[in-house]
Amino acid sequence: MDRRDFLIQGSGLVSAALLAACDSRGPKSAGKLLKYAERKNLVIERKLFRHRSMDVVQAGAHDAGNKLPSYFIAPSVPVWDESARGKWALEVSGLVGNPVKLTLEDLQKLPQVSNRVNHYCVEGWTAVETWTGVPFTELARLVRVDPQAQFVDFQSFDDDYHESWDIESAMHKQTVVAYGLDGKMLEPAHGAPARVYSPIKLGYKNTKYLTKIVFMPRMNGGYWSDQGYEWYGGT
Repeated sequence: MDRRDFLIQGSGLVSAALLAACDSRGPKSAGKLLKYAERKNLVIERKLFRHRSMDVVQAGAHDAGNKLPSYFIAPSVPVWDESARGKWALEVSGLVGNPVKLTLEDLQKLPQVSNRVNHYCVEGWTAVETWTGVPFTELARLVRVDPQAQFVDFQSFDDDYHESWDIESAMHKQTVVAYGLDGKMLEPAHGAPARVYSPIKLGYKNTKYLTKIVFMPRMNGGYWSDQGYEWYGGT
């Protein structure tokens, strides 16, 4: 049984228990069970996470290119306004020994990778794209992350959108702070000036329009996670 099958079958057991809890008193009686299941799912998913497993694009797959859908929560495409906000910079802080603020030019001077990987959407579709940017492990090395940091919060200027991750996922080899897409600089429709990207997380976990990365001892929820989407959001 692989990881996905295990999680699917395990979720069936939780669903059965949940149905039993949703009796004539209404779904509120299932609140404690839901919280319990969420905690247990997080423990299981973190234990099943394969640190060395790499996403591989299927042979013959075509890049989505400009057909990659664009998602944001603001009424229109978020664009950084230098005249109102000053020059964009990414703040990296929290449980670190060397907090920094990095301009786009600063990011481009750091070690760079380009990963051609799959993008997995919670809606069920998959797309292939090439993301260029700084390996997250390089940022972690630069800021000297404290060993007590177990989670990372990725914050955005898209109406304050954010999502937090477990530190293991953030440190995966294919996790990058991306400023390039398909050989070009990232455009506003897909998260410019920079966004986090990793194929090991569903699309909604990959925060666009980054402004802050904060290393934390505890998780910090997220825009969709706080509305009932799975917090872990692994693929």
